[in-house]
Amino acid sequence: MMNQQIPVSSGFGATSTARDVLAGIDLTGATAIVTGGHSGLGLETTRALAAAGAQVVVGARQPDVARHATREIDGVEIAELDLADLASVRAFARHFVDARRAVRIVINSAGVMACPETRIGPGWEAQFAINHLGHYALINGLWPVLTRAEGARVIAVSSLGHRLSPIRWDDVQFTGAYDKWLAYGQSKTANALFAAHLDGLGAPHGVRAFSLHPGKIVTPLQRHLAREEMMALGWVDERGAPIDPTFKTAEQGAATQVWAATSPRLDGLGGVYCEDCDVAPITTGNEEGGVRPYAIDPEQAARLWQLSAQLTGANAFA
Repeated sequence: MMNQQIPVSSGFGATSTARDVLAGIDLTGATAIVTGGHSGLGLETTRALAAAGAQVVVGARQPDVARHATREIDGVEIAELDLADLASVRAFARHFVDARRAVRIVINSAGVMACPETRIGPGWEAQFAINHLGHYALINGLWPVLTRAEGARVIAVSSLGHRLSPIRWDDVQFTGAYDKWLAYGQSKTANALFAAHLDGLGAPHGVRAFSLHPGKIVTPLQRHLAREEMMALGWVDERGAPIDPTFKTAEQGAATQVWAATSPRLDGLGGVYCEDCDVAPITTGNEEGGVRPYAIDPEQAARLWQLSAQLTGANAFA
């Protein structure tokens, strides 16, 4: 995927919205799963996909909250999904497999950012576990129904935050000193590496995978950050309103994941990291955008897949 990491001149950009990139695309009859599809970028993604005709299944830890948030959107189903609980992940996937239901799009949109040190399962660091391991197990569980849909795509929502940290192979679970931002960065690198390796495994079966940076947006993702911290970062003013001119609206922030999930410009490609509705360039300097080489490195991706399989017991390709 390294030699594919080149912009494709999509015709869209940073200010494009999810509705913009779906103009002229008919998703009637397609099933799309959006984790966290009732909040923030996930909600805007759900709205856009449903408006294009897709049957959208929102995976949510609190189904009642999700039903309320999506109550005015036609074509939406709600199903319980707790990415911090592998039993919940397995049950969610098994429902689709048992129904032999073809799934054309999965957008792994749910996640946590910069949370206090939290341990889940057998002591896993929460950001790595929820942002990466839960989604890893989900896609492996859904594999039989992804191969039933023609042109299926899996979208891993990574972040510019991947530049904060590669995979910390010597201490993935932060058993030493915990740093919430390094932990977040590692989890976002894991999202990109996951998509890179999944694409190599899935391409022979017609399933492609992509990762992306949605942009900087004020959403519930920042719930663990105090306003003072966001002010110090230059993100918001004292009222909590965005002041960084590079911040996007939620509709703009959802655009890249919807574009990656549906754009014919990506036919024949896969495993690449996208931003601003295009394939991102590789960068090693201080540029605002782009993807670090370590986040799309095939050897790192294969190593992470092996570790994830070992930790979760899930591997559809074993």
